[in-house]
Amino acid sequence: MENPKKFKSGYVSIIGEPNVGKSTLLNAMMGEKLAIVTPKPQTTRNQITGIVTTEVYQIIFVDTPGVLKPRYRLHNEMVKAAYRAIRDADVVIYMIDVQQPTPLLEESILDKIQTARQKTILAINKIDRISSLALLPIITEYSEKFPFTEILPISAKTKEGVSKLLDLIVAYLPEGPRYFPEDQISDKPERFFIAETIREKLFINAQQEIPYASSVVVEEFKERSNGITYIRALIYAERESQKRILIGERGKMIKRIGRLARVEIEQFLNSRVFLDLHVSVKADWRRDPRKLKDMGYG
Repeated sequence: MENPKKFKSGYVSIIGEPNVGKSTLLNAMMGEKLAIVTPKPQTTRNQITGIVTTEVYQIIFVDTPGVLKPRYRLHNEMVKAAYRAIRDADVVIYMIDVQQPTPLLEESILDKIQTARQKTILAINKIDRISSLALLPIITEYSEKFPFTEILPISAKTKEGVSKLLDLIVAYLPEGPRYFPEDQISDKPERFFIAETIREKLFINAQQEIPYASSVVVEEFKERSNGITYIRALIYAERESQKRILIGERGKMIKRIGRLARVEIEQFLNSRVFLDLHVSVKADWRRDPRKLKDMGYG
């Protein structure tokens, strides 16, 4: 009689610079939208955990903020979160954008991975945008640059190579227990994903520095007797001028953000939602350690 396969489990951290497709990969692995995605860099600010469980394995994916050269205290916290995820991982996925094959902070990232001595898969993303002939020299270059456990070209957007990447991850996972119940898809609370959904719509609709100077806090979240979920959320800006832009002429901007966010939040909660959005000013919150902590960073 054959022995049953032993259960595998572990943490898989997705690391890379801003805008290489880490959140898109997490969503592709999950088979549903968990992390917000926008065309703008530095969208992800917190570690976002996605849990995939089958009969033979449980993978806890950790999507991390893009590693960048810090300009604010917030950036410092984002980079710290990314580097913590390297240390805590069983497997690291280092992602690069195939159209930008020389990341600015690659040496620093690879040094952290080497110090942690983690099994590391290089995921060369966005291969749908280049020819296979252009891809071959990049694979050769990286195979000589660092002792990656595996090198795999993928497109997180089209999902090309994603199932093969999943197979590789499972192959390198250690044996272990189920850390979370099989029906749990994240360790983050619903309030976190609601705030992130609002922030995504803010990133998509607001211009220039406004999205980066803004943050969202869900202050109230409760189901009323009529079956409608009431959500009160505050968007914080750093300046009065930014607040005025976020509200917009006759409230047009804030209403648009609220309308787009509400539709997605209703799908997420499977419930009708009353979204009560407000804008307030918290001066220089990106630079102030106490304000950052109050807002859930660090």
